Amino acid sequence: MHYQYDPVQTTKTSVHGAINMLGLAKRVKAKILQASTSEVYGDPKVHPQREDYWGNVNPIGPRMHPNDGRVVSNFIVQAIKGEPITIFGEGKQTRAFCYVDDLVEALVRIMATADDFTGPVNIGNPGEFTILQLAQKVIKLTGSRSEIVFHPLPSDDPTQRKPDITLARSVLGWEPGIGLEQGLLKTIDYFQHSERRAG
Repeated sequence: MHYQYDPVQTTKTSVHGAINMLGLAKRVKAKILQASTSEVYGDPKVHPQREDYWGNVNPIGPRMHPNDGRVVSNFIVQAIKGEPITIFGEGKQTRAFCYVDDLVEALVRIMATADDFTGPVNIGNPGEFTILQLAQKVIKLTGSRSEIVFHPLPSDDPTQRKPDITLARSVLGWEPGIGLEQGLLKTIDYFQHSERRAG
């Protein structure tokens, strides 16, 4: 991850950026949307995860694994290049992927809510897939000959991840419209064009 190369500057950007935006919002009387991540739930003991769940995060565990995330782009790039697709553990851990267009639509709707709605509200796609299923689907959709290779699972890697979007449905009238396969095809197309331009 790019942000991991300079964690101090990343922290400064996040903190100073938030302070600056809060000051600007106060001056112009604007709303602020604070985005977070499903990582706040840690390795959840409640499934699916609701907004009132406090999470299960190990505060004294080892550092994050350098290959801890961005699994969709990692798999697609590996498949396009014909490289082995790396899975940590047996690939039984689950994730739920939300396409960016759906995410942006939800954020716009959050900003249009009444002032007394402060959240939090889960935004995500409750379609749940194992990491192994994701890798197999990427190989199929790219027509790749990549093999799947397995590496030891990092400690504290969440075994399940799925948002409960009941609140988003009721308050925002929102739910994702782009499924995993459709989103993967769009993303694969983007990376294939990027590879051609780079080559």
